[in-house]
Amino acid sequence: MHGYFLCTTNEGDLIKTEKRNLLIMWFANLFVGASMTMVLPFLSLYIDSFGGYTQEEVQRWAGLVFGVSFLVAFLVSPSGGGLGIDLEERRFVQGSGLLLSVFLMGYVQSVESLFILRIFMGLATGFIPASMALISAQSDKRTAGQTLGTLQTGTVSGGLLGPLMGGFIADTVGMELTFIITSTVLAFATLLVIVGVKEVLYQEKGESNRKYHWKEVLHHISTSPMLIVIMVVALLVQLVNFSVQPLLALYVDALTQTENLAFMAGMAFSVTGLGNLVATRKWGQIGDRIGHEKIMLLLLILSGIFFIPQAFVGELWHLIALRFLFGIAVGGLIPCTTAYIRQVCPLSMQGEVLGYNQSFRFLGNVIGPVSGGFIAGTLGIPAVFIITGALFFVAALCLKVVLSQNKKSVDMNVKPSGPEKTT
Repeated sequence: MHGYFLCTTNEGDLIKTEKRNLLIMWFANLFVGASMTMVLPFLSLYIDSFGGYTQEEVQRWAGLVFGVSFLVAFLVSPSGGGLGIDLEERRFVQGSGLLLSVFLMGYVQSVESLFILRIFMGLATGFIPASMALISAQSDKRTAGQTLGTLQTGTVSGGLLGPLMGGFIADTVGMELTFIITSTVLAFATLLVIVGVKEVLYQEKGESNRKYHWKEVLHHISTSPMLIVIMVVALLVQLVNFSVQPLLALYVDALTQTENLAFMAGMAFSVTGLGNLVATRKWGQIGDRIGHEKIMLLLLILSGIFFIPQAFVGELWHLIALRFLFGIAVGGLIPCTTAYIRQVCPLSMQGEVLGYNQSFRFLGNVIGPVSGGFIAGTLGIPAVFIITGALFFVAALCLKVVLSQNKKSVDMNVKPSGPEKTT
């Protein structure tokens, strides 16, 4: 071990603790991620069941109810990522708040009540950046990409399974019981985290452990062009994904005459997540070896290459194949951005920086559907793929410029000075 742990147990026990923490947080993130998206298949139907709403009002409320959780999560994520002595209390509050919100959704009698509960659900989603901060802090910088990539597959899996679980349970036992069953699972996950997770900090020798004021954290981010680009990339990934999500059913309908439209649209969306699962951990491993900045540059270019052609497909299987390849490329961006933060930020600052990074991701969740709907309404659905996909190349260019500037700065610092002139 090249660093040291702020813990008194021996190295073998520490390795076991790391693995146990990662396993528990993986399942916890899976359930939290699933709870955020499980309402997608029946949200409009659930709102319509309250009665008294036109179809346009139902659709408008569905968008507001689904999006408000991500908007609130964007606002609170910076505080959710912080590491400190109150970590156990934070996990308890966030986990219990999340399961209580989901539980009560099964008993609401109006869409306004549902909207308020989704706000509280957004408040509780600080659990995700807090878990990223915890696992990042216990990880060796040299293997952080692989570790965080593994954790990320839990969140991705939850996002994929959420709609499937929600739809299946709702069809089987009813929409109201879906919320109650899900909250029970979240209660188990929360208890597992509280009891099973033990905080350990992998701290490199010479690495400061002092606490940073939030103003210092913001100053550190704002004066680091690379960190700014990292957070823009995090936002971009979510923006692009969510820009086409509400439109895929319409796009699939235009490509095929299938009667199973909802299923095929779900497949077209979920296959991207499948690509994530296949490659996310591997990209993290490669980034650990050759540098996460280089991998991010490659993945941004590949993401654009696989995303823009989706505007020109003539067959459904072409779309599905491209979305799978896009998932493979885009799946490595999030763990690489997180691992880079682990490598360059002081240990006691990483939680807050990861929180801001997660906040940018949630902002992408909010901006994506709005921008995608506006572009589609103005220029058509294919234009969404072209315009948002082009943003990957813009981000790659920005990253290349920053990397070039950093390289020049390093070269200037190591360049030997010539002999001094004498008179």
